[in-house]
Amino acid sequence: MATSTSHHKLTSSTATAVAMDANLTIAACIAGEEKEALEFLAARPIHTVVMRGFIRDNGLVSPANRGTFYACRNWQGEIEGLAIIGHLTMIEAHTEPALTTLARQAQHCPNARLVMGEQEKIAKFFSHYYAEAGQTPRLICRELLFEQREPLALPHPVLGLREATFADLPLIVPVHAQLALEDSGINPLESDAIGFRRRCARRIDQGRVWVWVEQERLMFKADVVSDTPEVIYLEGVYVRPENRGQGYALRCLSQLGLQLLTRTNSICLLVNEHNHAAQNLYRKAQYELRSHYDTIFLQR
Repeated sequence: MATSTSHHKLTSSTATAVAMDANLTIAACIAGEEKEALEFLAARPIHTVVMRGFIRDNGLVSPANRGTFYACRNWQGEIEGLAIIGHLTMIEAHTEPALTTLARQAQHCPNARLVMGEQEKIAKFFSHYYAEAGQTPRLICRELLFEQREPLALPHPVLGLREATFADLPLIVPVHAQLALEDSGINPLESDAIGFRRRCARRIDQGRVWVWVEQERLMFKADVVSDTPEVIYLEGVYVRPENRGQGYALRCLSQLGLQLLTRTNSICLLVNEHNHAAQNLYRKAQYELRSHYDTIFLQR
C-alpha cells in the first residue's frame, strides 16, 4: 500500500510536547532507543510485528519508515505508548491516556495515508481524537488477523517455490500494484511509480519475496513484510487467476510455512472480512483467527 515516499517532517513545535495527561510526555524517538522500543513492543508480538519490523530493518529514524516514531512516557520515563505516525500510522498504547496523547500527536501529520490496528483501538483513536483534526475516512476495510503456529506438511511440494531475484521484478511489480489498487483504490504505479518500484526491489534484495514462476508467468507470490524471531508478517499473497481453485495456493502456503517456521514462532497475515475464499484457504493451511482489525484509508 504505497503512495508517497515523503515522510513526516518534524518541527520544533511537534518534536517534543507535553501530553494531555500532566504525568505524560511525548517526543519523537531518536537513534539509540531501539532496544527500549523493541522491549516495549515485545509484550504483544503479533499486534506489533509491523512496527518491530520497521525498527529491526531501518532503526527508529529512517526515511525508509515513511513516518516518525513517537514515544509517550510516564513521569518515571517509562514508555506507555509507542506509535509510528506517517504514511502508515500504527499505535501500541498500554494506557488510555497514552492512546489519547499519541492520537493528538497524529493530528500534526499532513502526510498520513492509512491507519491500521485492532478495531477497538482504532475506533477510539480515530473517532474520538483523530477526527478532531478534520480527517475523514476515504475507505474503511474490516480485516481478520490470522496466525499459523504449526506448519502443514503436504505430500507434493512445489519445486519451483523460491526467493525472488531482480530478474523477477517485471513480473512482481504489476501484480503487487494491482493488489494495492484492490486494497486501497489507488494505483501506486500512477501515484508513485519510482518509489513503488524501489520498495519492491528493496524487498527482493532483502530476500523477503517468495515466488513460483512457470514459463515466465507468475503463478504465486507472497511478501515477508516484517521478519522477527517471534512473528513473521505476510502480505501480498497472490495466485494467478487462471490457476485458482486448483490447490496451488495451499501447496505454496504450506511449503512457505514449513520454511519460515524454522526461524520464527508464528506467521500472521490480514484478510478482508468479505474474502471468504481466502479465509477458507488460510484455515486449511492451519491458520487460526486471532483478532479483528480496521484499516482506514484517509482522504489524500
